[in-house]
Amino acid sequence: MRSYELVFIVHPELDGDDLTATIEKVQSLIGRNGGKVTQVEPWGLRRLAYPIQKQWEGQYVLMRLEMEPQGVAALEHDLKLVEEVMRHLIVRVEVE
Repeated sequence: MRSYELVFIVHPELDGDDLTATIEKVQSLIGRNGGKVTQVEPWGLRRLAYPIQKQWEGQYVLMRLEMEPQGVAALEHDLKLVEEVMRHLIVRVEVE
């Protein structure tokens, strides 16, 4: 399995239990695609460089995960279907 970092931006109006539910939903998508989450870091509300879906702010969340390369494409597809996630980025991390 390879190590990846997933950063995603959640709609700014979600906070507390709604944000936790969205994070759990993303974790279940990772598990369903054969990966496992090793670390979750909510970064909080941040200002965006440009508006996304008419929003100037978003809740940032960083997840470190381990997954097979085949599961990444399926995870990206599934993340596009989660309405609360405005943007996401998955990057492979080289382990030293």
